[in-house]
Amino acid sequence: MAIEISKEARQQAIASIERYFREYMDEPIGNVAAGGLLGFFLEEVGPLVYNQAVADVQERLQARVAEVDLEVHEDEFQYWRKYDRKR
Repeated sequence: MAIEISKEARQQAIASIERYFREYMDEPIGNVAAGGLLGFFLEEVGPLVYNQAVADVQERLQARVAEVDLEVHEDEFQYWRKYDRKR
């Protein structure tokens, strides 16, 4: 599954890459090269981040599902206990 980002997010990411190169590298990177680098990272590293995020969500959902019985549990056969308490 290819990781797609919106046009606006792509523009912001490219601008961020360009700024990073201006501030931390010996030479600046152009817009086209920054776009290419972004595409490379989305294709090469993006799935790693995506898969980790999916695993994190699965873990949290499984923890929540495991707690459902605590949240919605009802004791069985309570009618007579309730009736006997009223007496």
